[in-house]
Amino acid sequence: MKAAVIQQLGTVPVYSEHPDPSPSGDQLIIHVKASAVKNLDKLRASGKHYASYTELPAVVGIDGVGELEDGTLVYAQGISGMLAEKALVRKGQFVRLPEGLDLVQAAALPNAVIGAAMALRYRAQTKPGDVVLINGATGVTGQLAVQLAKHDGASKVIATGRNEAVLNELKALGADEILLLSNSDEEIKEQIKRIHRETPIHCVIDYLWGKPVELIIAALQGGGVNTFTSRVKIVTVGSMAGESIALHSGSLRSSAIEILGSGLGSLSKEDLADFFTTVLPEVFNLARNGKLQLQTHVVPLSEIETAWNMELNGGTRLVVSID
Repeated sequence: MKAAVIQQLGTVPVYSEHPDPSPSGDQLIIHVKASAVKNLDKLRASGKHYASYTELPAVVGIDGVGELEDGTLVYAQGISGMLAEKALVRKGQFVRLPEGLDLVQAAALPNAVIGAAMALRYRAQTKPGDVVLINGATGVTGQLAVQLAKHDGASKVIATGRNEAVLNELKALGADEILLLSNSDEEIKEQIKRIHRETPIHCVIDYLWGKPVELIIAALQGGGVNTFTSRVKIVTVGSMAGESIALHSGSLRSSAIEILGSGLGSLSKEDLADFFTTVLPEVFNLARNGKLQLQTHVVPLSEIETAWNMELNGGTRLVVSID
């Protein structure tokens, strides 16, 4: 079969022949149709991730959509690499795709759904009427978070980012107010303070960490004696602006800020089971019905070597078509 194969860690996958996978036990063959290239895929191939490949050569790609031997179209995480014509998946560990869902969208969505839906619903526990700030909303996951927050009944969604053009586009996807992070620190803090006074922010879904979060915390903290603040959950999902922040004790003592994380390590076994049985099928149906939009750039598997390090707009997901 044809596949995207690395011969050694730190190299770019090459389109080449590779032995067909051989199923055993509870394994099934999936004929892959499309697979998204994500940061995790690149990190594993680079050798810089704790789950990097230990046996080489290896087919890359952790998940994708395809057709089982009985013709059922599904999304699944692969036992073997999914950037290939065929891969192995486990029986029962897949999500059936609704009829009419675009396969490219189906391949692009799941990773972003984990970073958006799980942060909103399971860690922040948002409810209808909440005011939600998406910090770093111009990336793939941030854009999806804006749409899901609005779908889940947020009364107001604030989107932050450095790309003004994409921020303006987010207004059509559910953002009620935008905040440009290239503004001065004082402008950013004053804008957040104003919003918080007018419509208290219930949660911040953060994809940046670093300085932008320091500014948000400074804007949300209270004024001390005889002042009262609204409870705010800050849920960090990513760290594009830095891995650490300066957090002063007084910032927490003077406010009702709660800081949480959202990632595989923070989600329970039950949360992850619910992701596959409830959340992902729901999002697939929303996408099928045109209620969610995700920008994609599609390339054929044969072009994987040149596409692997392709520079794309931060809000666009690279998807490889296997057909």
